[in-house]
Amino acid sequence: MDHAGTDLLDLWDLRVRENPDAPALVTPRRVLSYRSVDQLTDAWAASLAGHGARPGRLVGLAFTDPGRTVLGMIAALKAGSGFTVLDDRLPAAARASLVRRTEAAVWLGDGAHAPASAYVPAEPTGGGSGTGTDSGAGARSGPVDVPGSALRRPARTAAPGDTAYVLFTSGSTGQPKGTVVERDALRRFAVAVAERLELTAADRWLQVASLGFDVLIEEVFPALMAGAAVVCRADTYALDAEELHSTMAGTGTTVVELSTQYWLEYARWLDARGLTTPAELRLVVVGGERMDPRPYREWQARQPARLAHVYGLTECTVSSTFYTGLLPAGAEEVPLGTPLRDVEISVRRDGRPVPPGESGEIHIGGPLLARGFLGDEAATARRFVPDAWAAVPGARVYTTGDLGRIDPDGNLVFLGRLDDQVKIRGHRLEPARVERALCEDPAVDQAVVFPDPGTGTALWGFTVPADPRHAPLPGEAVRVTGAERDALLAPLEAALPDWAVPRVLYRVAVLPKNPHGKIDKRRLSDWASGAATATGSTGSVGATGPSGATTAGRAAGPGGQAGPGGPAAGPGGRDEPLTTVVDLFREVLGAPGLGPDDDFFEHGGQSLLAMRLLARLRESFPAAAGLRASALLRCPTPRLLAGSLGASGAGGAGRPRPVGRS
Repeated sequence: MDHAGTDLLDLWDLRVRENPDAPALVTPRRVLSYRSVDQLTDAWAASLAGHGARPGRLVGLAFTDPGRTVLGMIAALKAGSGFTVLDDRLPAAARASLVRRTEAAVWLGDGAHAPASAYVPAEPTGGGSGTGTDSGAGARSGPVDVPGSALRRPARTAAPGDTAYVLFTSGSTGQPKGTVVERDALRRFAVAVAERLELTAADRWLQVASLGFDVLIEEVFPALMAGAAVVCRADTYALDAEELHSTMAGTGTTVVELSTQYWLEYARWLDARGLTTPAELRLVVVGGERMDPRPYREWQARQPARLAHVYGLTECTVSSTFYTGLLPAGAEEVPLGTPLRDVEISVRRDGRPVPPGESGEIHIGGPLLARGFLGDEAATARRFVPDAWAAVPGARVYTTGDLGRIDPDGNLVFLGRLDDQVKIRGHRLEPARVERALCEDPAVDQAVVFPDPGTGTALWGFTVPADPRHAPLPGEAVRVTGAERDALLAPLEAALPDWAVPRVLYRVAVLPKNPHGKIDKRRLSDWASGAATATGSTGSVGATGPSGATTAGRAAGPGGQAGPGGPAAGPGGRDEPLTTVVDLFREVLGAPGLGPDDDFFEHGGQSLLAMRLLARLRESFPAAAGLRASALLRCPTPRLLAGSLGASGAGGAGRPRPVGRS
């Protein structure tokens, strides 16, 4: 259906008129109908307008409740403003910087991370948050309505070229880039995705992405433009595989989007238990990193839910291509698919389009391109360039930095990066940003960071000391641990998101170069492996073999006792539950020499590996049934975690703060 000339709110109003009682927003506490959400966000929009929200200004959202965040996005658009979302996992300094740069007219929010001026608009009847009284954990009950409001939606004044939202991506300058997306681009994107994924009013899309990550846009607006429901969690904490599965089953989720590594973790969990996806789940959208064809084929052979492989960038309004077909037996890569309506994909070399089958840089054009980067005209001009080959005068094209080709079926195929940019758990990162932060320590002369060779889910860092007396012998790597590691990482943890902080650090005498003059990361990995062999502890972060199982076995000595560095055996030969917990830490982290007092996070642990450890603990201990992955923040060593299990079971493990998002 062609919606040219309409605003996103015209399509919203159409859905409200067509089916006002259909569920629009599903939360753990209640279900809001399209009529309810419309009335509530009208009132919120009126409140925002009273605080200065209007076209050309931003509304900041700093909720810890995803449901309120969705309401805030709709209300901001109704007020004529754009919105920005403040991720609660960002360090305080990074949050303060984003608040200053956006210069939002008003902030809505209720979390500890929210600016002091933030507030929550009252419901029309003074009820609460818009995700009010409890209606059952399953959230499958019928929609409820909010009584009519005396506060009316502000008169429509926004134009198609006005800002819809600003979200931030990592940049090589050490400062995240604010990407400005206009209302017309958001409308076109939402309609195109709903079209491609065949969304209907019967669909329920589960929101799992981090707030502030652009995938949030894809989880919300295509569903609402199709008359479907957005299913929200109670908070922003990461769901482990079991929680994801039970949440989808309990809410009747039909569509979910997962990062590549998160999806792999869920696939492993299903396979280990001989389970299939919930009956109502029809589609899993996967993207963010290169996809190995083997697990893709295995999923398609075993699981009833279909896969959609997605590719896109924040600067081009989230997603540009989708692949929804069955992967051919001989395919060596999972294609990125074909472009959405209103997206123009070309592969170019030296600025000129190349024929299908030839490789070059992927360029993206069309009306879904962002306006540019907030307050950074130079960066905008570098990446959004005039398109000399476009049929429309004045058209622009975005240079992605990704290498690709078009296959015989017309699908885009990803071949790698032209620069050093990497993906960590679905997030783009310029390693130079982290390397500069490490080198700000006066004890560090040089640094390089790259994803761990085993899984690519965490960063490794290698540093060259400023004082040569502290350097190891050439060709050796020494693991940095304890107070030295903490001192190096403290400034990074204060300024960077969790996924951008290296979890494994080594000290080397020199950064080796390959014949092309680039840092030889393979040799550095070999040196790290040598250090692991010498100390009996591996630096691998959950390396996996062909079957997806961890290659590092449990380091147990004769009779089932722990190997070097392990806990002392009890009268029966094993000190339980400590010995088993140590074994599981070693298995998940791929660290045979890890001891009972070694820290999970110092040995490369992060949210995805925490999910894997949690699943293994639940298999071994009934007391771990209610354990959350965030318990590792309070009990990061095998001894502490075993003590928690033995003393009070899983019930004592709360959720003080997120472990991280997948």
